[in-house]
Formats: sequence, structure tokens, C-alpha cells
Amino acid sequence: MTSTGKISCMQTEQPAVVAMHSFFSARQRQSPTAMEFLYSHEVLIIQHLQNSYGEYHDFLSLISTVGDPRNIFCIYFPLWFHLSHSVGTKMIWAAVFGDWFNLIFKWILFGQRPYWWVQENPPFPLHNESSHHLKQFHITCETGPGSPSGHAMGSSCVWYVMITSALNSIQPAALNTDHTSKRFWLLRSCLWAAFWVIQLSVCISRVFIATHFPHQVILGLLAGMVVAEAFERIPSVSNASLKAYIQTNIVLFSIAMIFYLLLTLAGVDPLWSVAKARRWCSNPDWIHLDTTPFAGLVRNLGALVGLGLAVNSETFIQTCKGKNGQKTRFKLMCLAATLTSLQAFDVLKIPTHTQMLFYILSFCKSASIPLVVVALIPYCVRLMMGDDDRKLD
Repeated sequence: MTSTGKISCMQTEQPAVVAMHSFFSARQRQSPTAMEFLYSHEVLIIQHLQNSYGEYHDFLSLISTVGDPRNIFCIYFPLWFHLSHSVGTKMIWAAVFGDWFNLIFKWILFGQRPYWWVQENPPFPLHNESSHHLKQFHITCETGPGSPSGHAMGSSCVWYVMITSALNSIQPAALNTDHTSKRFWLLRSCLWAAFWVIQLSVCISRVFIATHFPHQVILGLLAGMVVAEAFERIPSVSNASLKAYIQTNIVLFSIAMIFYLLLTLAGVDPLWSVAKARRWCSNPDWIHLDTTPFAGLVRNLGALVGLGLAVNSETFIQTCKGKNGQKTRFKLMCLAATLTSLQAFDVLKIPTHTQMLFYILSFCKSASIPLVVVALIPYCVRLMMGDDDRKLD
């Protein structure tokens, strides 16, 4: 009787223990971590944007493309350099360091991207199944980690450099009289208002296409401004020697590779996000090799090397630092030739079937843009003008 009673007691207690274990397991699954809690609520923001403003997806996709960091080297820098050599040079330095910091932070923060996070995490009890469905677009499936946003960081960085440089160039003259001071104050207000409109548009577009969570674009926006402000206080980059450019490249590349190796030795795959992108992107054709972490690093280092070679070349010194370089006609012709050459660079596509070949060619292409813009185009324009002035101011 006693043994039978014990057996029956154990048999009656076992289902209760199992039920209690299941209850606490379920409670544990229903209790998200702080980041999961943040992700789950930000998914609702993304879904609201997609449902409420879906008819504007073409415009928002265009804004996202405008904020692409690659445009800094292919559009903003070529156009600004001929207007102001110092601003164009500062822009490249700030963009390169900003994108480099962005890469390091991405490896540290392990930020998820919405388009794959919703498919790997079931909705929490307060949400329904429909709240976990996000639309994907042709520019959604970026392969790097999500935090901080590279688009928001690059856009805020370069626009901060442009606006502060423009205001600094006209501020001394604007303070001579009260009338000009008021005009300067109005101009400054308009420029900063335009800055915030552009940055908010880029941030909203990145959230709308489900490639970033809201906190990731905010972090990128603030980080880009910090980097740009730092380079406002380092005027020496405008006159850096070729040795300084090469040493900077070596340091940036070495630190990135050391960090990569440390993560690998710690058992962490630095390219973990690439596998997630390939698994969860709804269209394999939307995955591009130029969005991988190393693609941005190679692009930045190539642009910095090309700029260093160009601004320290004899061709640039004789052409752009001579009297020709101060002529408005010369600058306008250089701008027109630059716009034409940019079309050729846009048509030039790099093969992606081999990663190493892609990275090498990407480095060469990025290095060739500053060389063409800074040295080759001004030299050709000077020959067309027939002015062989080699005297320095």
C-alpha cells in the first residue's frame, strides 16, 4: 500500500511539475530582453509607415538612394572640390573616418535589421501576427549589421561639413553691419532647417524600407554630426602630405583587420549578418556585394589614397593652385567636365562573381575618382583654355 501510494503520488505530481515547468518556460519566452522589447515596438512604427505612406514608396526609396554614402565620393565631393579645395578635402576625410567608425560600431553593437529580425522572432503576446509582417524593397536587403545607420551617418556628416563650411566662409563679412547680420542669421536658419529636413527624410526613408530600426538612424545621425564637428576643428587635413594620407590608410586598415581577427578568435563571425541577409531577403537579386562591411572599407581607403596622390601631384599644384585655379571660367568648365565624367563612372560596373577581384577593382575605382576630378580634369581644362600659367600665387 505504501509503495503503491508513493507511486500514485509521484504520478499525480509529475503532470503538475511538467505544467509548472511549461508555464515558467512560456513566461520566459514571453519576457523579452531590453533590445527585443525595443525591436518589437519599433517594428510597429515601421509597419505604420509602410501601411500609411505606402503610395510614397518610390519617393522614399529615392531619398534613401540620395543618402547613400557612395554618393559622397561620386557626387558631393567632385562638385564641391572645384568650388572649394579645402571643403572638398575635408569632406573626404570626414566621410572616410565616419564610415570607418560606422564599421567598427557595427561590429561592436551587433545591430539587427528589421527585415530579417521579424522573421526570426515570433510576435510577443501584446502583438498580433500581422504586426510582424514587413514589406521589402529592392534596396532593403543590405548585408551589414544595422547599428548605427551608415546612410544616416554619412548623410549627416557630409551635409554638416557643407553647411558649416558655407556659413564660416560668409560669416566675417556678414558681421560688419546690423543689416548684413540679420541676413546672415536668416540664411543660417534656412540652411540648418534644410539640413534637418534632409536628414529626417533620409532617416524616415531608411526606416520605411525596413532596413533600419528608428533608434539606429538616430544613432547614425548624431554620430555623423560628431565626426563632422571633429574635423571642423582639424584644419590641417586640407594641407596633409602624401605621407600622412598613406599612414592614415595603413592605420585604419590595420585596426579594422585586427578587430576582425579578434572577433574571429573570440568565436564571433564578423560577417554573421551576410548569412542572415541571404536567408531572409525575399529576392536574391536584391543582395549586392557592395553593401558588405569590407566593401565600404575598401571604397573609403581607395578614395583616401586617390585624394592623397591627386592633391600632392605636380599636375594639381601647377593647375589648380596657380592663377588658373582662381578663375571662375576655369572652375565652371571643371564642374561641367566633372558632371560628364561622373556619368562614365556610374556606367562602369564592377564584376561581383569573385569577392577578392571585386574588392581590388572597387579600391582602384574609388582611387581613380579623386585622381580624375582633382588632377586629370583640371589639367585637360587648362589645355583647352590654352593658358599655361605655371606660377603659384
